[in-house]
Amino acid sequence: MSNKRRSGRGARQWRRVDLHLHTPGSTDFAESDVTYLDILQKAESSGLDIIAFTDHNTVVGYGAMQKEIEELRLLKQLNRLRADERRRLDEYQRLLSKILVLPGFELTATLGFHVLGIFPPHTTVRELEYILLRLNVPPDKLDRGSTEVGATVDVLTAYRIINEAGGLVIAPHANSSHGVALRGFDFGGQTKIAYTQDPHLHALEVTDLESKSRRRTALFFNGTKPEYPRRMHCIQGSDSHHLSGDPKDKNRLGVGGRVTEVLLSEASFEALLEVFEGDDFARTRPFRPTEAPFDHVQAAREQGASIVQSFHKTMVRRGGRLHAIICDVCAFANTNGGNIYIGVSPNPKSPPAGLDNPTEAISALKVEIERKITPPLSVSIDTFESQERKVLRVTVSTGDDPPYAVDENKIYVRDESETNIAVRDEIVGLVAKKHKLAEPLSPVEEAVEETAPANGQVAPPRTGVEIVIVEERKGNRYYSMKDLRNGNVVHNVTQQSARKLWQYAITQSLKQAVKPENVQWKGDIGLLKRLKRAGKWRYDFVQRDADGTIHVYYGVTEDGIHGPWRQFVQE
Repeated sequence: MSNKRRSGRGARQWRRVDLHLHTPGSTDFAESDVTYLDILQKAESSGLDIIAFTDHNTVVGYGAMQKEIEELRLLKQLNRLRADERRRLDEYQRLLSKILVLPGFELTATLGFHVLGIFPPHTTVRELEYILLRLNVPPDKLDRGSTEVGATVDVLTAYRIINEAGGLVIAPHANSSHGVALRGFDFGGQTKIAYTQDPHLHALEVTDLESKSRRRTALFFNGTKPEYPRRMHCIQGSDSHHLSGDPKDKNRLGVGGRVTEVLLSEASFEALLEVFEGDDFARTRPFRPTEAPFDHVQAAREQGASIVQSFHKTMVRRGGRLHAIICDVCAFANTNGGNIYIGVSPNPKSPPAGLDNPTEAISALKVEIERKITPPLSVSIDTFESQERKVLRVTVSTGDDPPYAVDENKIYVRDESETNIAVRDEIVGLVAKKHKLAEPLSPVEEAVEETAPANGQVAPPRTGVEIVIVEERKGNRYYSMKDLRNGNVVHNVTQQSARKLWQYAITQSLKQAVKPENVQWKGDIGLLKRLKRAGKWRYDFVQRDADGTIHVYYGVTEDGIHGPWRQFVQE
């Protein structure tokens, strides 16, 4: 029996989705008397449009429901249905015409990390069991539904096998137990990066999607962290092991206890996969049963301007407002991509100004981008509503033909929360990136490499800048500035030509040399200065090599603070 939702493609609608449900097929499901029909009825009462059965290392639960339905259908064909059986079959047919049920499983990978694999509704139980066998789940444990199945494959192999089999790959409760982004569990920085940035992984399921904490998981994977440049779709799911939740126990969730809304043209696996394979992160939001819908624009403003997002209150030509937007488009295309919001200031406390005629504004903006930016660049522009005002969002992907220029000769890059004209070395880097050039280091670059801390020392922060070389030439002082985000070095910077952060670093270095007694030391790393600018703390850090060489890292933001450096963070 097909359980594909009878819904044709049309206008996009917000659909309620719970992609992490356990059934009696899992050994740790808490209610043995619950039926699969009970689960579907609970999903209906919770207003769910799409659900997934994801038992531990098995599809026995999904298979049991399919077997029950097939047996009822066979009895109907043989005209042997009892009255109660007819009612059950009719109820299954009614519910499966309203709710799309996707088959899947929750794999226990190597080291105990969990991985969700969710598949199209036409996938057979036999096909799913074959995938589980490829994932090294022992044949004699395929029907157990236990979290413990011995040595299976590693996380990255699991991602690849599930994805290549046509599945949707989600890292469940990523920030919690058995999660690949669990904090406080040190399994290696590079490993965590790989587990959360792998191209076969579609989304992270998190338990703190609505949190306001500055350490919430979605904020960590929003594309601003230097070591986590790929922005990840973050969703929530119930991970229910009960039919109904307990209001007194926040850890006991039932079916539909924690729901994600997804903007879909139809309730289908294909439409769902399209969202998670795309880069429109405003097509998912936490479902709020008793509150106003999630405001993506306001959430972006609360995160603030960054390397991947900017804000413009208006787009009028007067005062260069429209030109500034075009420059941002160019900068994002040359850097990491991002979103530009038009009709709001970056201050989350001020009400949105909005745009009176967004359709006209979109048309004008498209014409201006086409006219001003070379080579041709494709962007998407759509409309959002924030506090009853219309706001435009321009989504810019990292361009595949850099460098992009405004008016054919002005090349811009994004530097943290600022858009700047690219200097020579940055332009060379963009060209080299395009052609994947591997040139030998120049003598100056070799000198720069020698300034890096020795092996075994704490790695430098991942944002901010370091002055690595100062040269005097014909009475002028030239600086080589190292961008701690990507390791790029820009040479021949003068105090007059320096952009804001570079100028700050140069000015501070000229005021006075760093004196060890003025540093708040913790071993060989220390805090020189801390200040708050535009609502964000910035830190000047110091590091001492074994030979006594001092490194100064200016203007470090919290995005770049990791490991032992975190002890200096202003709470």
